[in-house]
Amino acid sequence: IANAVLTKDDNYYEIDVKLKATGIADTLSGGRKEHHVSKGHIENGMMISDYYQVTKSNGSKMTTKLYTINHEEKTVTKEYKRWKNGKLTTDKTETLDFYSPDDLLSLYFNLNQKITNRKEAKEYTFNAVGAEKQQGTVEVAIPEQSALKEYKEMLGESADAWYAKAIVHQDIFSSDKGELLLRIGDDGLTQKAVLKDLIFFGDIRAKRI
Repeated sequence: IANAVLTKDDNYYEIDVKLKATGIADTLSGGRKEHHVSKGHIENGMMISDYYQVTKSNGSKMTTKLYTINHEEKTVTKEYKRWKNGKLTTDKTETLDFYSPDDLLSLYFNLNQKITNRKEAKEYTFNAVGAEKQQGTVEVAIPEQSALKEYKEMLGESADAWYAKAIVHQDIFSSDKGELLLRIGDDGLTQKAVLKDLIFFGDIRAKRI
């Protein structure tokens, strides 16, 4: 279950997402919970991230990653902390070897503007803070017309939507290929999503409510 709140005006934005596992997934993941926060400013209608924080917990363990983005120097500083049984066991700071004005959350909400021709089959590569396991890159593909049938069978059809596939390399997405299929509305928000072939879980399906 994910609760996501986007707050913005003409100058600033904040995205706050809280996730938790329920049922069998809760048991298998050790009570996994996550909290993601992206804060930044608006430039030419695009969200530009200044700050991204990820907090994860399960059982007696908790980790936090805090990314601070310096756009003038084009650098990203990452502070990583880890606790076990309430005791701080890791505390380190490093400068990432890549820069991006997007983090994983802001990129998601900026896709509608970054991909203007959503009918043409094409593969895109974006940089995003928080995606170190894939060298800072996120791959997004607009499917060929011949592949749309599969997308529509998995995600359903909607007159005001377009389809895409994102490649996700994260531990929680322990899938065969990390393929996330998306049906995105004209407002830029995903209507339905399917994460394929997760170990233990099979397909995970999500829909906007």
